[in-house]
Amino acid sequence: MVIMKRLISTLFIVLLGVITFTSCSDSNVSDLQLSGNCTLKSLKLDQYEGTIDSSNRTVTVRVPETYAVENMAVTTLTISNGAESTIKVGDNLNMSTPQVIRVTNGDVLLDWTISVKRDEAKIKSFKINDIYTGIIDEKHKTISVYVPKGLDLTTLTPTIEYSDDATLEPMSGVPTNFINPVVFKVKNNTAESQYTVTVTAIGKPSAVFVGFAASMDQLNMEEQTACKWMLENVSNSLYASFADIKNGTVDLSECKVIWWHYHKDGGVDGKNAFEASAPEALNAALKLKDYYNNGGSFLFTRYATNMPAEIGAVANDACPNNCWGQNEADAETVNGPWSFMITGHTDHPLFQNLIMKSGEPTNVYTCDTGYRITNSTAQWHIGNDWGGYDDYTAWRSKTGGKDLAYGGDGAIVAWEFPASGTKGKILCIGSGCYDWYSIAEVAENYHKNIVKMTRNAFDYLINK
Repeated sequence: MVIMKRLISTLFIVLLGVITFTSCSDSNVSDLQLSGNCTLKSLKLDQYEGTIDSSNRTVTVRVPETYAVENMAVTTLTISNGAESTIKVGDNLNMSTPQVIRVTNGDVLLDWTISVKRDEAKIKSFKINDIYTGIIDEKHKTISVYVPKGLDLTTLTPTIEYSDDATLEPMSGVPTNFINPVVFKVKNNTAESQYTVTVTAIGKPSAVFVGFAASMDQLNMEEQTACKWMLENVSNSLYASFADIKNGTVDLSECKVIWWHYHKDGGVDGKNAFEASAPEALNAALKLKDYYNNGGSFLFTRYATNMPAEIGAVANDACPNNCWGQNEADAETVNGPWSFMITGHTDHPLFQNLIMKSGEPTNVYTCDTGYRITNSTAQWHIGNDWGGYDDYTAWRSKTGGKDLAYGGDGAIVAWEFPASGTKGKILCIGSGCYDWYSIAEVAENYHKNIVKMTRNAFDYLINK
């Protein structure tokens, strides 16, 4: 009898353990009242009906693109018979972030996630023939694409990325006639936009932005930001790859300026490192040298300032001897504006009409508090401690360059190689302050000097 009682007791404990284990599974069902249903059947926020996904226990409420979601009222809520919920009709929810509603029925409970999704209708990227990238002006709803002359504009194929859940007309991937501007319509529930796309064929560009990538959208964000500015602001300009230059794909016969703004995470320190990092540029060096010798000018910025030595523009074939940089993802946040000095060169065309700080006529500030900067620098160290240039006179004599701006330690951070004979001009800006892209958005003041200096550089080089 005692043995039988122990056996029954043991079986009861095992059975209790099985029930308890089951109650702790993903279903959140306790071992007590197991028959309750915790379904969320319908929900409205303000007047907008939610779409319920029972398998993932989510509710998505779609609202117009500009609708205020910080104080939305629960106007309808239907749940299983006998169930209760942590959110009730009449509650006001801040839907700028997803909210969780818990539905309980006896000892059964389920959590449902409520989120709001705006009806966005935007074109996010636009390419022609998977090569030529459109410049999107979201404010005016226009897209400009610049392509080399010779393409058949009547049958160009656009590849378009647009808002999730939206429809697009004409469709992406369908050959389209771009002889005249084409209107693309994006619709997404309550949202609707129209973008006018203009394709411009340029036979002989006046200015070219060059890079490693086959198309502009494949550039890193630092380079891409600079390139977009040029295409939008320098007339008759194109993006071209070094392969295009080497292969003669782009006609440079009327090109006045080639701009290369070269960013590489971690920096490019020294001539050997530059040559190892930029084989595409070296492969095009002969074509670039011919262009230079025939009067073509260059704007080289950041690590591209190593390139003049590769096209025979530097008397001693040397490169900047003091270079470094950070990774874009780990860029430094500045606590105040950064600057370089232009002592003795305030009248140079590069530095005209800049935003200057009161009382500091020789300091050029280029970024603002909160800006994220990689401090990517390619400069010439001056001094008899190391570097081969005891003073500015020695540097000028050895390189044939003309110094224009200086860092805090006296290093040369901007310089030029003046036109000589049939050769064009070369402007170089290697200061870590010359930075186009910040991960963090900040209100711009001094950073506008980046655009102003670059505009000045083009005017100076084009109108030589």
